[in-house]
Amino acid sequence: MAEVATNCCAGCQRLQVQLEQLQATVARLEEQLAAARKDSSTSSKPPSSDIVKPPRPSADSLRQIGGQPGHPRHERVPFPPEQITSAVVHALDVCPCCAGPLRPNAHFATVVQQFEIHQPPLSIEQHTCPEYWCDHCRRGYKAPLPSPIERGGLAGPQLTALIAFMKGVCHASFSTVRLFLRDVVGVTISRSQLSNILDKVSQALDGPYEELLGLLPEEGALNVDETGHKDNGDRWWTWCFRAELYTLFKIDPHRSADVLLDILGDEFRGVLGCDYFSAYRRYMRECGVTVQFCLAHLIRDLKFLAEHPDPRNRTYGRRLLNAARELFAVIHRRERMTATAFANALEDAGHALAGAAIDRVPATDAARNLAERFERHGDSYLRFVTTPGIEPTNNLAEQAIRFVVLDRVVTHGTRGTTGQRWSERIWTTLATCAQQSRSAFDFLRATVAAYFEGRPGPSLLPNSS
Repeated sequence: MAEVATNCCAGCQRLQVQLEQLQATVARLEEQLAAARKDSSTSSKPPSSDIVKPPRPSADSLRQIGGQPGHPRHERVPFPPEQITSAVVHALDVCPCCAGPLRPNAHFATVVQQFEIHQPPLSIEQHTCPEYWCDHCRRGYKAPLPSPIERGGLAGPQLTALIAFMKGVCHASFSTVRLFLRDVVGVTISRSQLSNILDKVSQALDGPYEELLGLLPEEGALNVDETGHKDNGDRWWTWCFRAELYTLFKIDPHRSADVLLDILGDEFRGVLGCDYFSAYRRYMRECGVTVQFCLAHLIRDLKFLAEHPDPRNRTYGRRLLNAARELFAVIHRRERMTATAFANALEDAGHALAGAAIDRVPATDAARNLAERFERHGDSYLRFVTTPGIEPTNNLAEQAIRFVVLDRVVTHGTRGTTGQRWSERIWTTLATCAQQSRSAFDFLRATVAAYFEGRPGPSLLPNSS
């Protein structure tokens, strides 16, 4: 009997070991499955990486076509009289019903203003420099071409700006630009000539671009983001620096803190808005930079925990998610609160979120990692609470970089330093003009004209000549 009891105990111990091993395997597989199911709503992955898209909303939940209830009606403002080139009155001589006489009925006229372009929108100038012979010097001389003609070459400043606008703003290919110029403008230009024209625009934008690049280290607040870039099939990176008055793009082969050190230096004293990527943490650690980590990225991580298969992670994640919602609820009530009340409510909500992150942390890797993140960098997530004017998210840089992502889909990247320089400068120009509500075409036209004439061009900063 003693031998049977011993064998039973040994068998139970083996089963217990196997059970513990299986439980550990299941837990590990659940962790791997949860990580594999990460999408754009529960991580920093872009929406394009989602394998399974969320279901489309039902037809009942879709908005009706057209203007929405309560939306103000938008109507075009009529052109002023000084802009009208011709006016035509369509009159009635007799009543169309009874052929009787008519008298004008004031204030009930129908007015339609129509604008049109004229063909061809092209002027061609020929510049000739005859050769003169000097019998004394025994050599020939020609009068120099004016600077705008010599630098501009085939295309004048207006046409050059139009080509740059189509290539940069409209994401048009060389084939599309050539087709437009041939069929609409009435001129045929080769691909190599188009490339030369865009290179001239890049040179014209050098000055405005370098001015902004030199101002970046002096900014009091910057939002920074980066996205992938293809150059001759190699993996490069486009960095986006969003300041209050301008946005600058920089293409670099690296995605490390060395780029930040090269552009901003090691004495940058502004507040850097960014995500939790390691390059920003290294820059923060080595240079003592003040950082505002993006709360939107944090909420995605909290959603991942709140939907985790481990109930301990779910409980922890939902508790933090509720605290984060309370924080954003205070932000959304800002307009209805006094400045003092808002500051106090924001501080209380921030402390509640930080306290929830480090309180009752379950013994799981995912929860411990998040709690450790808050212990190390909790102040950097809540920097906006004590620093007025700082955004809690990095949406400003992410919105600015969307245009680059769209351009990447169309152009498939660049093929060398010439293309990189063009992309950096045109993206910077377009984003900055949009940020300041300026006409990008007017700026391009003025910059190209100044470059052709050999004089300094306009600045991308507002209120600058």
